[in-house]
Amino acid sequence: AMAVASEQEMIASVEESRAALVEAEEEVPKATSDALASGKLGILDYYKLKNLQADTEMRRSIAATPSPVASPA
Repeated sequence: AMAVASEQEMIASVEESRAALVEAEEEVPKATSDALASGKLGILDYYKLKNLQADTEMRRSIAATPSPVASPA
């Protein structure tokens, strides 16, 4: 019974962490907009950031794609 309760607590903790992550991710566009408007982030820096994000996403998608299995000839 203790193990089941502990497992349920861990599941709840994971869900709370996911909710906190979603809330934090929602603030990123607003913070980026504020930084651009206040001059703390230049347009070239913004483009570099977007390029880095796109590159990271591309690498993740390549890594997640299973490699084709070569058939014996």
